[in-house]
Amino acid sequence: MAKTRSEIKIFNLYGTKEGIVSVAHVTEPYGQKSEPVVSIGISLNGNANEPEWKVHIPYENIDDLIEALKLAKSEFGKDYINEQSKPDIDDGVVGGE
Repeated sequence: MAKTRSEIKIFNLYGTKEGIVSVAHVTEPYGQKSEPVVSIGISLNGNANEPEWKVHIPYENIDDLIEALKLAKSEFGKDYINEQSKPDIDDGVVGGE
């Protein structure tokens, strides 16, 4: 199977004019027979296909990542959600290509 990318969710990057965060499922990210990953990309110019930064998370590590993000939010994050933030780009649509 050739490398494929399926978008899961795209949302606005808080504090930027055009920035987005993209979350996608990627098959064979490191070549034939490599395990699929979740790819998290950051694009300051709104281009989900060419993010300036990205990280690949193996599915086996997602629970650890979620736990770490929750800990970061509870220990260091803000206690509110800014009501002026833009809605998600994909308007809640999940999956598909």
